[in-house]
Amino acid sequence: MSNFHHLVSRSGRTLLRNFQQVQKRNLQYVQLRNVSLVPELPESHEMLRSTCRDFAEGELKPIAAKLDKEHLYPTEQIKKMGDLGLMAIAIKEELGGAGLDYLAYAIAMEEISRGCASCGVVMSAHNSLYLGPLKNFGTKAQAEKFITPFTTGDRIGCFALSEPGNGSDAGAASTNARTNGDNFVLNGTKSWITNGYESEATVVFATTDKSLKHKGISAFVLPKPIKGLSLGKKEDKLGIRGSSTCNLIFEDCEIPKDGLIGKAGQGFKIAMMTLDEGRIGIAGQGLGIAQASLDCAMEYAEKRIAFGVPILKLQTIQNKIADMAMRIEAARLLTWRAAVLKDAGKPFTKEAAMAKLAASETATFASHQAIQILGGMGYVSDMPAERFYRDARITEIYEGTSEIQRLVIANNIIKEYSNKA
Repeated sequence: MSNFHHLVSRSGRTLLRNFQQVQKRNLQYVQLRNVSLVPELPESHEMLRSTCRDFAEGELKPIAAKLDKEHLYPTEQIKKMGDLGLMAIAIKEELGGAGLDYLAYAIAMEEISRGCASCGVVMSAHNSLYLGPLKNFGTKAQAEKFITPFTTGDRIGCFALSEPGNGSDAGAASTNARTNGDNFVLNGTKSWITNGYESEATVVFATTDKSLKHKGISAFVLPKPIKGLSLGKKEDKLGIRGSSTCNLIFEDCEIPKDGLIGKAGQGFKIAMMTLDEGRIGIAGQGLGIAQASLDCAMEYAEKRIAFGVPILKLQTIQNKIADMAMRIEAARLLTWRAAVLKDAGKPFTKEAAMAKLAASETATFASHQAIQILGGMGYVSDMPAERFYRDARITEIYEGTSEIQRLVIANNIIKEYSNKA
């Protein structure tokens, strides 16, 4: 019996307790190890990695092509991921979450995305972008209403920051929230919202004081559906087509004042902190797509005969395999380092940007090379390589484009050098 099937034969909560017991035994090791290097994973994280890999192989990989081709949301699979604790990894146990760390989150994101990138992005948007700001800034009442019921995979949330006109300029929010007695009234349009159709709540950012520019942006949480909020059309996307993406359109949408997350004017800070954490998850997704591309290329190259030998024995193919593997390992170490820094309570903004940049560009590179190795077979949907290529492309765009990541990295390095002077 596989590790996955052995584990899921018990309740999800028992599985989480096992993770946590092993994690406590490894706590001293995790705290003392050098955050610059992650030579090996603690036993608890290896256990999680193996479980997620078995789940991805058995439950996600067989249906990934169908989800992509038919634009199907993986309802059943997301609920099973919730049973495993994957839909609230970093949420405290008392709120219904798994109570695990961000290294566990990065590992789980890679393995789930290796099986199906669409399931990966549903998991990422829910864990990082929706639950993240509520975990870090929400009130006890907000946690009870908008976190605990959203930890099992039965209900998911979304994150509404981007707008049709602001793109990478997150501080230029034209969606506004004005006060009306005991309520806020929201007007505006949010775009590119992952989980837009299936979500039952959203974290949304709106300007409450235009004169303060980005310091006048506030964050809110509200249920869906709600009067005054409508959904735009589902976008017909290049990749990750098993997840829905749409506009959220607010027209005199009233929400009570207790829907404010944190304090008025904290929205931009909340958004930036949320994206920092979220980039670790997207780095994990990029790694999963890259690793799946390498797996596909290796399997094909071992069987494909050319010039009388398997093409894996040809030096040109070996060079491609070596480059793919090297970049994946390098991006994985950057990702784990960013996660370990966050878990240690140390600054990780630069490292998260590095991880996201490296992993997303590695996903694009590895999926490109996989198609080259497969040749014509890589260009048709009979093989998954073309799907990996399409799925990879978005990882360089959402949660901060590659260009934005380079700005974040450079600005942090400049500050570090300035502080040394």
